[in-house]
Amino acid sequence: VQLQASGGVLVQAGGSLRLSCAVSGSIFRINAMGWYRQAPGKQRELVADITRGSSSTYTDSAKGRFTISRDNAKNTVYLQMNSLKPEDTAVYYCTASITVIQGIVPRDYWGQGTLVTVSS
Repeated sequence: VQLQASGGVLVQAGGSLRLSCAVSGSIFRINAMGWYRQAPGKQRELVADITRGSSSTYTDSAKGRFTISRDNAKNTVYLQMNSLKPEDTAVYYCTASITVIQGIVPRDYWGQGTLVTVSS
């Protein structure tokens, strides 16, 4: 099982960006999915997560600016980021709770991270 994140680039403050994360490999079901980020010198923090039924939650700093979504047919989760600020600069990691085999307890998998840099 692999998670491949993409979409991180250098963008100006106020701009928009969409991150994608695709799950590949032989699996039974993807449960919750989410995005974390880690800024230089800071701990990794949850940005947003989404259930299989597309119920989502956001950290306070992301509310109103970011939107998480998923396409279950494509095993992909997205993070649309608008009104970007320099403090959004971080490596963004996707994660997914995956049931690899039916009846087996799901475990969390992580993508490799994609760098988002917001210039002022």
